[in-house]
Amino acid sequence: MQAPYILHGWHLSFFSGKTRAYLRYKGVPFIDHPVDARTLLWTVPRKTGATVMPVVVTPEGEWLQDTKVICEVIEQRFAQAPVTPSTPRQRIAAMLLEAWADEWWIPVAMHYRWVYPENYPLFEADAGRALLPRAPAFVQKRLAAYVANKMRGYLPAVGIVPEQYAVMERWTERMLDALDAHFATLPFLFGTRPSVADFGLIGPLYGHLSRDPYPKRVLVEPRPHLRAWVERMNAPQAGAGEFLADDAIPPTLQPLFDAVFTEFYPMVEGIRDELRKALPTLPPARKRLPRVLGMIEFPMGDGRYRRGAMPYTLWMMQRVLDAYRALDAEGRASVDAWLAEQDAAEAMRFDIGVRLKRAGLHVALES
Repeated sequence: MQAPYILHGWHLSFFSGKTRAYLRYKGVPFIDHPVDARTLLWTVPRKTGATVMPVVVTPEGEWLQDTKVICEVIEQRFAQAPVTPSTPRQRIAAMLLEAWADEWWIPVAMHYRWVYPENYPLFEADAGRALLPRAPAFVQKRLAAYVANKMRGYLPAVGIVPEQYAVMERWTERMLDALDAHFATLPFLFGTRPSVADFGLIGPLYGHLSRDPYPKRVLVEPRPHLRAWVERMNAPQAGAGEFLADDAIPPTLQPLFDAVFTEFYPMVEGIRDELRKALPTLPPARKRLPRVLGMIEFPMGDGRYRRGAMPYTLWMMQRVLDAYRALDAEGRASVDAWLAEQDAAEAMRFDIGVRLKRAGLHVALES
């Protein structure tokens, strides 16, 4: 019998929820291991180069970090029921939504966790028990409070400031309404099988919005089809389901693609422009890029949003562009026709200007 994989993560962690749901759907034998302080601060950085979760340890002793890398490795080893569609339109559409879910939704998840004090006791209890499982309760609480304060310190960099609360909350409620309407018609985003896009969205929608008391009560519980999707994602039937036939894109996903092309793309363009400005200022020997560059502004719903430019998002976009370029001529033509219907005919011609590679929590210039 194959030795199990080990998932080091927390239930309250954005990307741990994505990884856990994926491992369950793929039928991967794994142990769900909460990350304690020694593992997080000592072992994980030594093995992966970053203080981060989730991390998956393979039976061979490999330490995999970053959900995209984890999923790519597992897909090669557990080939049944692939989560990236094989047809061109669905493949690119699903990868776009995964990038959008991973990158755009981070401020939403952080906002609803840290702005509402109703959520703090759950964070302190979960984080404290995970970090110091054998310590007295008051020590656990004190360490969890320290971690919480560190997390709150990141809020301005991703735009979570009082003057932007309202536009973010209006946007979130409209997007959750759209998702609830979609899941009234289909169990997953592209059919009866979850895709990389579903696993991207379950990150913020499980770890933050469906577990933290305030967003759970105000945002998720009143939307029964969305709530049912979260439950399906966390208890999937391993390997079951199919994507829609004929490379169909459900029309109920249109609000999501409107957001991708009119909001997410302008954000990515702003990050690209900030990178271009920063490159001449970097020392010649430095290839790893800063985690955050200058501030950028872009549309969000009925308003504007301002946050720091994170080059990591460009690496996510590079993955989508590479997948498009790997399609045959007929596949690219099909995607182009769909993009033209979205008034986004040039979307796959987006020019980052450099090649990037992942370097822990950062990205770096390829040699």
